[in-house]
Amino acid sequence: MNLSSLGLGTYLGAPTAAADEGYIGAAKAFFTAGGTVFDTAANYRDGRSERALGLALKGLPRGDFFVSTKAGYIPMPEAGPEESARSWFHRVLEGPGILSVEDLVDGCHALTPKYLGHQLDISREALGLDTLDLFHLHNPEQQLSHLEPEAFYAMIGRAFEACEGFVASGKIRAYGVATWNGFRVPPGQDGHLSLSRLLETARLAGGRDHHFRWIQLPLNLAMPEAYLAPTQMIDGTAMTPLAAAQASGLSVQTSASIMQGRILRQLPEGFAEALGLQTPAQAALQFTRSCPGVTTALCGMGQVAHVTENVAVMAVPKLDAMALGSLFG
Repeated sequence: MNLSSLGLGTYLGAPTAAADEGYIGAAKAFFTAGGTVFDTAANYRDGRSERALGLALKGLPRGDFFVSTKAGYIPMPEAGPEESARSWFHRVLEGPGILSVEDLVDGCHALTPKYLGHQLDISREALGLDTLDLFHLHNPEQQLSHLEPEAFYAMIGRAFEACEGFVASGKIRAYGVATWNGFRVPPGQDGHLSLSRLLETARLAGGRDHHFRWIQLPLNLAMPEAYLAPTQMIDGTAMTPLAAAQASGLSVQTSASIMQGRILRQLPEGFAEALGLQTPAQAALQFTRSCPGVTTALCGMGQVAHVTENVAVMAVPKLDAMALGSLFG
């Protein structure tokens, strides 16, 4: 399958029917315009993003689109007069033996094999797909503030073993880790993830032919660490996260490509025009999609108008190394 250099993200928006309709229309328009990559998560908009995306993709040829989702956060509803969040947790997760309170980190995060399997099945049903292309562990670095490194990577090993089982049963094609700080911060800083150690953990879980094939991390003009900062050690050489992924044969999704729109107000006047583009959003996306090692730059698109503006950049040649370097002096 041809993976488009832009992917449609589904993080932002209220958990409302109106936002659902916006994402359904945007996803259909994105596919029609040649977009093939769609990213979501179990907890996005209280699970509504997965269901909306499932409705948008229904009836499309399965081999013509790529879907990634994530599990790790607990999509608990807000406490209300009908049922409190604690009662919901007991009824849905604790009572059936899927997840205990002791398994939770910060009251909201868990990566136990049984919980991952439970959430994967919910995601598959919401998306209307028997097999998902990519299943991410969502921000695993959140566990690091509560676990020593050895215990952390042992926990990741159990999660990877579960994911290998999901591949074997035909529920997913590959798995990865979707991070926020993990790969951007240097060794020794809180939340740092070692890509080299994750790869070794995957080999222990699945052998040489393991299915840990992707990473996801933020990359935009205000957060360029994935492109510039040598935070990873691969075979004794310090590398940027993107270079480390390339050297390791991993594909990369980048998130926050326009920083939820905030980056657009920070770009200097005439920046887009200097790149041969028309809008600040297009310019920001052009930077991210052009960085070597980026497979797909994700961008939240909940309206058809956003799709129309953003997909135009897919027809433009990517920036070369000299042009990219000039953006940072």
